Amino acid sequence: MSPRPGRTDVTKRKLFDATLRLAGTRGMVGLTVDEIAAGAGVAKGTVYYNFGSKDGLIDALLRYGVDLLAARLSSVDGDASDTLSRLIDGMLAFFAEYPTFAQLLVSELWRTPGQWQQTLSLLREQVTSIIRAQLQRLADGGELPAGVAVPTASAALFGTVLVVALDWQVFAPERSREEVRDSVLMLVRGLRGTAG
Repeated sequence: MSPRPGRTDVTKRKLFDATLRLAGTRGMVGLTVDEIAAGAGVAKGTVYYNFGSKDGLIDALLRYGVDLLAARLSSVDGDASDTLSRLIDGMLAFFAEYPTFAQLLVSELWRTPGQWQQTLSLLREQVTSIIRAQLQRLADGGELPAGVAVPTASAALFGTVLVVALDWQVFAPERSREEVRDSVLMLVRGLRGTAG
């Protein structure tokens, strides 16, 4: 008999939360399945039952986090005039809500060769393709200067916001999200000329 989907999702979420909490203080590499299970308040076998291994858990955690971020970015709509603001604000809000996920992305995304490099490459593409579609919409509407390479601009925007979000959380937590968003907007404003 398979477990009820709702209960399985709750258990997985507990394991994800425990993993992120522990990784935030200890790093991902040294974590053990025993520590993760204890942190989630479940039996060690629950990790193996749901994910097969610690690596399977981390892989699922990365996919889960990127799916959440992608859902937020996919919901960005409205006028072209506020597309960049909404994209930046959506990413900042996500990384403020899940700061350890941001740390995990930064530490693992550019580590070569990384244990989760293949998964992270696919997930990076998932997020940047959403940003790319939004920036292409701006380009098609004449909102970006001619010659802007939309794929490069998309990767740059994602990387910039990811690093700025970590910097904000670690070194300037007293700043509001709006202040940080507006600072990033001023930095990238050259992409859009004088438009806000």
